[in-house]
Amino acid sequence: PWMGVAVQSTDEATTIHGVGLRGLRMPTDLVDCANSGTTMRLLAGLLSGQRFGTRMTGDDSLTRRPMGRVIGPLRARGAHIAGTAGAKPDELYPPISIAPLVECEALKGIEYSMPIASAQVKSALLLSGLYASGPTAIEEPVLSRDHTERMMLALGVPLQTAGASVVLDPNLEWAGGWEPFEWHVPGDPSSAAFPLLAAAMVPGSQVSVEDVCVNPTRTGLFDWLRLLGANISHRASGHGAGDEPMAEISVAHGTTRGSVAGGELVVRMIDEIPAICALASVSKGTTEIRDAAELRVKESDRIATMAHVLGAFGVPCEELPDGLIITGGAALHGGHVESRGDHRIAMAAVLLGLLADGESVIDGAEAVDTSFPGFVALLRSLGADITEETL
Repeated sequence: PWMGVAVQSTDEATTIHGVGLRGLRMPTDLVDCANSGTTMRLLAGLLSGQRFGTRMTGDDSLTRRPMGRVIGPLRARGAHIAGTAGAKPDELYPPISIAPLVECEALKGIEYSMPIASAQVKSALLLSGLYASGPTAIEEPVLSRDHTERMMLALGVPLQTAGASVVLDPNLEWAGGWEPFEWHVPGDPSSAAFPLLAAAMVPGSQVSVEDVCVNPTRTGLFDWLRLLGANISHRASGHGAGDEPMAEISVAHGTTRGSVAGGELVVRMIDEIPAICALASVSKGTTEIRDAAELRVKESDRIATMAHVLGAFGVPCEELPDGLIITGGAALHGGHVESRGDHRIAMAAVLLGLLADGESVIDGAEAVDTSFPGFVALLRSLGADITEETL
């Protein structure tokens, strides 16, 4: 068991034998978060309230991602957490070290106004708030993904939400834990984006994906497709884990037109933007994506990397500090590109390759396994001509 928690996984389900809020044990080794910033940031919150120490690291990509945004507010509430100096003198990076709280210590309540909407930072603070002596109050500039809030509310955690604000008060009447549960986890809209947009791009195609999460904080892509005039339909299919709404989403090929995206719409589709860039390459007119500077601190600098990938396929593109301007309609030619270790860049390049004239080569395509291990097999089953080579 890892930290005292036994876990069994199959292709169909994961079973976790919980130990309660105070039952975790000190890990016997360095915690390797691999490529997952979400894992590192959420664990930082959960482990900051423990009476044992932890060290966390990750792969080359993760160790270049900024962690000051989560370390700062956790320190402000009394966590003994430290990062590592790196490329920018005013930023902290992995590895992260967390020293234990002593018996007389507890994390403090906090009122935190977030400079940037971030579900990861918000979730880290909420998880740490389960161990705090006072309330955790968070205000975002725009509501980010609220999966953590929905899950906590479904489990009876004393949480109140209003717009882009959330308050967790552990001093309200609460058992200090929750009963075991069985949940169906909805499909990830960020993964569903790629086969759906492949259908939008390739003539004669139609793809339907069942039980996709259509939480309003995650439906930016679907709203964007409607703005572009895409052939998209939505059929509600119930609710999944944490009262998350689900739907069957269907997309068929059709003519799409460029548009401008920014503000809260971009927040709701930030991880789908590489796929959106691929669709923009075949849309009529110009697509402009703004307010997306967060893309520069993902698994790669996704603004710079997508500009490079689009150019390699012959797509006219202008890189902006906070986004891209893409001119659609040019004839795509085969490209040879590098994923730079970024799963979404690799999948976006595959979409471009589906329409390119000639062979395309994507180096580092194994990064796809980070979020979508069955991606290549799925596209093959839909008729794509893709060959995998192990170097």
